[in-house]
Amino acid sequence: MTSGFNGQDKQLALAQLAALVPDGASVALGGSFLHRGPFAFVRELIRQRRRDLEIIKQSPGYDIDILCRAGAVRKARAGIVAMEGNFGLAPWYRKAVEQGQMVLEEHACATLTAGLRAAAFGVPYMPCGGLHGSDLPALNGWASVEDPYGSGQRPYLIPAVKPDFAVLQVTEIDRLGNARVHGTSHWDRIMSRAAGSVLVVAEKMVDTAVFEAQPEATLLPYFMVQAYTVLPGSAWPGSCTPCYDIDYPAVERYMDTSRSLEAHMAEAPEIREASHA
Repeated sequence: MTSGFNGQDKQLALAQLAALVPDGASVALGGSFLHRGPFAFVRELIRQRRRDLEIIKQSPGYDIDILCRAGAVRKARAGIVAMEGNFGLAPWYRKAVEQGQMVLEEHACATLTAGLRAAAFGVPYMPCGGLHGSDLPALNGWASVEDPYGSGQRPYLIPAVKPDFAVLQVTEIDRLGNARVHGTSHWDRIMSRAAGSVLVVAEKMVDTAVFEAQPEATLLPYFMVQAYTVLPGSAWPGSCTPCYDIDYPAVERYMDTSRSLEAHMAEAPEIREASHA
């Protein structure tokens, strides 16, 4: 894992954290749909005019949609992509795929997880079942092999997926970089183990004693985290349990095609936070 930061040196401003991701990088984004995604980080990538990114996520929505809207995405490896039941499909993502503005490697959530597991375990591929009858193996050129142990099954082999970065939104972090989430961690754990570097956006800083009292709740031990920022409200307009729920009116405004991207970006909590600093 790439490092270079120690102790309190790991804490950076949001702009500094996003600046670690260069053009052309492959980035796995934590969370699921509108829940606990690193959305302030994503918006900062847009402000820094990042280009040619590869986005990796089993169930993206707002994050990949706004990145496509800004023209920042070269390729996506994704499973289901949507803005959840209230809002339907992700329109700017769909437009980018249909118009050939980006390359889509379409996955099921299970196949992308298998690819990340292969990278995490240091093997070139990972077997995955449940794909027979699907067009995905042919679309992606996934090979199948007969079970050498005689079951007669022929699982497909999903190539390793190793992101350059995993960017994760967490509930709490300490000064060393130990991090945890309240509620489900979605696919964040396997993303962090597969990626070359892990960057973290946290809702709040807590004392290290919190982690020492309940070490089994630690999602990311400090030695896995390259750098982090602490920014309340940074999963907006999504949720971050138990801090806040989805801001449904803000998502509705984002989905209003008569409003500009700039108008939406100007509403973001990190803008208000910076103006009060």
